[in-house]
Amino acid sequence: MRKRVLSFFLCTTSLMVLQANAGTTKTLPKEKIGVLLKNYVLQNKAKNVSYPTQPYMESFDVDDSKKRLRLVVSPAFATQNFTAKSVKFYYKKLASSLPKPYSRYNLTIESAGLPIEQLVAGAKTDDNGIAAIWGNIDYSGQPWVMNESKPFFVSHGLFDRHLSVWASHGIYYDQKKSRWKWQRPNLFCTTEDLFTQTIVVPYLIPMLENAGAVVYTPRERDWQKNEVIVDNDNKRGYVEDNGKEKWLDTEGKGFAFHTGTYRDGENPFVSGTARKVKAVKKGAESWASYQPTIPQAGRYAVYVSYQTLDNSIDDATYIVFHKGERTIFKVNQKMGGGTWVYLGTFDFDKGNSDDNRVVVTNLSEKRGMVTTDAVRFGGGMGNIQRGGAMSGMPRSIEGARYSAQWAGAPYSVYGGRGGSDDYADDINTRSNMTNWLAGGSVYVPTLDGLKVPIELSLAVHSDAGYANRTDSIIGSLAICTTNFNDGRLNSGVSRMVSHDFAEALLSGLQHDITAKYGKWSRRYLWDRNYSETRKPEMPSAIIETMSHQNFGDMRYGLDPNFRFTMARSLYKTILRYVSKGHERPFVVQPLPVNNLRVERTDNQMLRLTWLPVKDEQEPTAVPTAYNIYISENGSGFDNGRIVQGTSFVFEARRGVVYKFRVTAVNRGGESFPSETLAAYLSPDADAKDILVVDGFKRLSGPAIVDDNTRLGFDLDADMGVTLGLAAGWNGRQQCFNRSRGGSEGPNALGYSGDELAGTFVMGNQQNASVCHVETIARSGSYNVLSSSLEAFENDFVKPSHYSVIDMAFGMQKDDGHSLVHYKTFSSTLQKQVMAFIRGGGRMFVSGAYIGSDMQRGDERDFLSGVFKTSYGGSDSNQTNNTVNGLGISFDLIRHPNAVHYSATNVNVMRPANASSFCAMQYADGTDAAVAYDGADYKCFVMGFPFECINSIKARQQVMKAVMNFLTKNN
Repeated sequence: MRKRVLSFFLCTTSLMVLQANAGTTKTLPKEKIGVLLKNYVLQNKAKNVSYPTQPYMESFDVDDSKKRLRLVVSPAFATQNFTAKSVKFYYKKLASSLPKPYSRYNLTIESAGLPIEQLVAGAKTDDNGIAAIWGNIDYSGQPWVMNESKPFFVSHGLFDRHLSVWASHGIYYDQKKSRWKWQRPNLFCTTEDLFTQTIVVPYLIPMLENAGAVVYTPRERDWQKNEVIVDNDNKRGYVEDNGKEKWLDTEGKGFAFHTGTYRDGENPFVSGTARKVKAVKKGAESWASYQPTIPQAGRYAVYVSYQTLDNSIDDATYIVFHKGERTIFKVNQKMGGGTWVYLGTFDFDKGNSDDNRVVVTNLSEKRGMVTTDAVRFGGGMGNIQRGGAMSGMPRSIEGARYSAQWAGAPYSVYGGRGGSDDYADDINTRSNMTNWLAGGSVYVPTLDGLKVPIELSLAVHSDAGYANRTDSIIGSLAICTTNFNDGRLNSGVSRMVSHDFAEALLSGLQHDITAKYGKWSRRYLWDRNYSETRKPEMPSAIIETMSHQNFGDMRYGLDPNFRFTMARSLYKTILRYVSKGHERPFVVQPLPVNNLRVERTDNQMLRLTWLPVKDEQEPTAVPTAYNIYISENGSGFDNGRIVQGTSFVFEARRGVVYKFRVTAVNRGGESFPSETLAAYLSPDADAKDILVVDGFKRLSGPAIVDDNTRLGFDLDADMGVTLGLAAGWNGRQQCFNRSRGGSEGPNALGYSGDELAGTFVMGNQQNASVCHVETIARSGSYNVLSSSLEAFENDFVKPSHYSVIDMAFGMQKDDGHSLVHYKTFSSTLQKQVMAFIRGGGRMFVSGAYIGSDMQRGDERDFLSGVFKTSYGGSDSNQTNNTVNGLGISFDLIRHPNAVHYSATNVNVMRPANASSFCAMQYADGTDAAVAYDGADYKCFVMGFPFECINSIKARQQVMKAVMNFLTKNN
């Protein structure tokens, strides 16, 4: 019996196994699946889709146990505008391209770091992490300010998100000491009041804005000392024109300006009038023009003001004319009335011209009223009097208390201590201003305010502590406040969301900086009662980025490359936090492009070419397009045009100098721009081709002093090079005594003076080629093209195509302390130069460190053998700024200033042998330039940057003489 039962069981089991096997489809080898997927990518494309390059399969993976298949397609696939319909098409085609069982697997198609269903504009995620921050609370109206001229749309960044971000502190009036003073000590050539601005203003805020965000900052953001206000009340520069509808006075009070100082509590926004006009959809428009008299050419922030009425429109049109170009903004006047509203920062020419102005019109898609008041150009100087005196500083360097008054805030926002304690008032003003703006919005519904939907605030500080080892790294610290108002924000959301934000900031910094530079410390996350985290009625945090008291931290912090990395980390955390808080997928904006060059094609067109830069930390930070900005003959840059590939062919007019810069674009926003290159095609058909190589790449902190007894930064030896304008210096370091680390006062390690306070210093504007191209174009019959240094070194440019190569090195050198390595003539570049001159090429080389950067034996041999010159020492005497030679006498820019970088150090360059000769001399008689006039080739080497010649006329004379020398026949 037992045998029959066992036999029956075995027979039944065998039958079940046979049936199971009969119903199972055989899996394929991975190679065959790969072939099917490769063909799928090549053969399937939705309607009306075109690619810059053919997409291809990057990778795939299959998990048979979980029945999942993931296909990763190259970024070119992500350049199309995905819709729900096209996503369905691609998944259906993928399933039909695969045999069973794969066609029934859970299929995922990814490109540029995301599943394609999440690349659809407006897509939602199913993230269960911090997705419930806001619940059903969301703002869905028009942004406060939107740049309508951008040729792309940010669908997966921070579009229509409003943020408040500020740099800590600022100079304030101390009532007890009856003087203006910093809130934090002078250390390592700066103070926290200035230093944190160098992270927030040139890096963090632009990154957030490039992602589509509207960013408010309580301190003045514009490092421009000049300020011009055009207002309807004084009529100077104000003109209005009536179309179908007439301009009228508003019922409420408006802005009016008076010269001199403003007393505590005086509100400029209740001293004048404002204007209004009914909006029209079509027909004759009414407009008002604000045309300033600009005292000095340069970059100016543009602020507008208006009044918010019950029937205000949300799409008021503002047109900013900047050096002849125009950029259009839409402003939502349903919010933000009665204060300064930032549009953008633009280049303006000196003087009064209709090429430089702001126009507001009443054309609108909505019914209602357009209002207008004053327009402000430039940040200006502080004008709030305290204790009978003004600060004497640019407004951007003052604390937020004084900017709030100038912005028309109620006295309760910035004067809570009744004028008796500006320090305490300033701390509270940053949050109070944010709440005043956000009051009445969906995120701060129960407070009175201007209804701007600000949903996040971040205070950026640098007071993370101190270590006994002064060269160690303190790192970052974050602060939040959860135990206040029963643990709830104004909207009812739990204050624990601020804890999540602070945690994300710290984790992001530690991860990103460690990945880039090898180490960074995470210190603490404090949940404590601080004004800047207690008072904001939206998720908020303080990030103590580093320790400004600690040399180890500031060695990183004073390097512009580090500031970029730190700001990018903060931006990415904000992007993730805000996006996940609304259950939205996100894409990180790309890194700037490199290897840029401009060449002349055979059919006399200009071809601009570049390469994308891969972000190893962010799979979504892949460019899907590029924006090409162009300027003609000194006009302002236009708003760009989008291309999908990595080149752009341009039909140039002869006799016109063009400037180009390129940004990388994706759904998450726009990268920082490339360097600016220039090009010129001569009207003369027989013109010689000249190449200008922009060799000035360096961004660096100041010179470092580090020995057994001394530690710190030496501004006199080398001030370093910032990206563009910098406002971070307050004085030279005076105490270098290592043993005084951690102490305070004049005898403390790092203690610095105040002689540079309020001084803005221009750094590397990344446009060195422009000056050279412009002056060569006026010097004779030449076609002038340009290239970045890396494009030349990587052989993307053919030197043999050019009669002369002009290498502009500016302040380029291997300084030994920068976080990025720079060099004038690398070993690769030396070989390329030698090959060029062996073919009879001619070269013009200029830079402040041509000789001092080439002091190894082989490098000295290169200078003497190729350029017939030798290094004769460095000259740091900035009063020795006159150069004589070529029948010309001219001055150099050697003192730090806000307009152009200065050659604080220059090289003495001597003839190396009898075949070369001194062509120029400094005022003290030392050699400034060496020329070689050989039968085989010619060269001209300057020990100073050509673009630092402080006169347009002198630059022209010098360049013409040099070009004549180099292009003449023997």
